[in-house]
Amino acid sequence: MDHFPIFVNLKGRRVVVSGAGETAVAKLRLLLKTAATISVYGLDVHPDIRTWAEAGKLRLSARPLQEGDATCAVLLYGANDDPAEDRRVAEIGRRAGAMVNIVDNLAESEFITPAIVDRDPVTVAIGTEGAAPVLARRIKAQVEEALPQSIGALARIGQGFRKQAEALPMGRRRRDFWSRFYFKRGPQALAKGGEIAAREALSELLDDSLNARADLGRVFLIGAGPGDPELLTLKARALLHEADVVIHDQLVTQPILELARREAIVVETGKKGFGPSWKQDDINALMIKHAAQGRHVVRLKSGDPTVFGRLDEEMDALDDAGVAWEIVPGITAASAAAASMGASLTKRGRNSSLRILTGHDMQGFAEHDWRDLAKPGATAAIYMGKRAATFIRGRLLMYGAPDNKPVTVVENASRPDQKILSTTLLALPELLTAARVDGPAILFLGMSPRAALEAADEIADKKTEIL
Repeated sequence: MDHFPIFVNLKGRRVVVSGAGETAVAKLRLLLKTAATISVYGLDVHPDIRTWAEAGKLRLSARPLQEGDATCAVLLYGANDDPAEDRRVAEIGRRAGAMVNIVDNLAESEFITPAIVDRDPVTVAIGTEGAAPVLARRIKAQVEEALPQSIGALARIGQGFRKQAEALPMGRRRRDFWSRFYFKRGPQALAKGGEIAAREALSELLDDSLNARADLGRVFLIGAGPGDPELLTLKARALLHEADVVIHDQLVTQPILELARREAIVVETGKKGFGPSWKQDDINALMIKHAAQGRHVVRLKSGDPTVFGRLDEEMDALDDAGVAWEIVPGITAASAAAASMGASLTKRGRNSSLRILTGHDMQGFAEHDWRDLAKPGATAAIYMGKRAATFIRGRLLMYGAPDNKPVTVVENASRPDQKILSTTLLALPELLTAARVDGPAILFLGMSPRAALEAADEIADKKTEIL
């Protein structure tokens, strides 16, 4: 991000526009919505600018900008449609200490003006750093549709009520109060009786909130899915956005964590491989501690919490502490990985059942019914199987599995760096080493990628060799 988005207070401060034609008019339509003192300099004055000047909305000097005209200006726009003139006035502005924007010249501008959705005092700014103005306009149109005109009126009413709302303690109770007003009681009252009714509803809601019992803390045990934030469920997304505390595993991706409130406490408690890790008892204690303080805690687990997520241990600890909890399922890695390789987890004529296994248990490598897994047509999705690959191969070969039994490895399923590797049981450990599979991976025993995907991969490999 080259341009950091901020909102500048322009109330009573100078903004200078050099240029008085069509280009200047486009900028002035936005600037006139502010409380800035606006000065315009330029020849060939557009009729709209003359009208605004006669109405006292801006000060017009029908001449080019000169040294000293930008004194005390906060912002200066070069809107002359003349590169040489814009560079000249930009230097005048910089010497005066103003931030300079040259219209349609990103490289020589200190700031940019984004596309704006105006629901005063609610303002949404959309910028693409000059890379895609058409995309910014499309997003603006979508936001315009999503934000009703009434949201501005509700925001003004709420702004005048903030002092009274301070009677509620900071944190969840106050946030819940404002959420109920802005998204339920306020719009209903405004639609029925206008701003007077909305103000009355706000006072009634405050009385209800002050007299209500303090909200008890609770824990939401949420599956974050395999990594792609678009695969997060709507319920998980909403709870994550409202959480006071987010306690997450190491495998939860950053784009998902960024959906949490900026003010939320975010704690990573996971581990990678056989490295240092939090003890389960410490994670349990942390959840209980925050819930006891009345906070809503999101325990965020990669994939689905009911699949190899040590969920029972956490539920038992919460039950023992008297803390309410709720499970929100997620897409487990096996489902996402199968989708990415264009395969079905079950297929008529191939397998009528599917085993979901782990390569490790609390004692080390996990033992399974190897004789049954070695049978023709047997399939399994193996979690945490990278380090156990040699052990798994040995056990299956020992019980009669053919050495050419297909195995597919899906690393980082659904993520931008996803990798799909097709091999055989005999070559599995060596492939994992050679391919440097380091991310979370699912091993599919007895399954191959869809033929079309394999062909596409082969073509891509050949192109790489040619290059």
